[in-house]
Amino acid sequence: MSKLTPLQSSEFKSKVLEAAKPVMVDFSATWCGPCKMLDPVLEELAADYGETFDFYSVDVDQNSDLAMTYGVMGVPTVMLFKDGEMVERLTGYRPRKRLEALFFGK
Repeated sequence: MSKLTPLQSSEFKSKVLEAAKPVMVDFSATWCGPCKMLDPVLEELAADYGETFDFYSVDVDQNSDLAMTYGVMGVPTVMLFKDGEMVERLTGYRPRKRLEALFFGK
């Protein structure tokens, strides 16, 4: 079972913007090759950091309003939200070490 919970537009405010802890959101699409490559990396991060961060995935085809709101022009786009604000953003596939450095300061 995936450690990244699928998220719908209707849940975004309560689960991301009003979350008590930092939230990582993966904007992706089922047809996207780089998204499929990134999935196992994000699963590992969710397994390792799931105690201190929430992890969600947003299908941009099913939630195009969210993609437009956050200016997602390419997938995968991973965003980190803290206290209701987007604080980091990365588009395209990146290896785990790059994601950890940017999002978790490792």
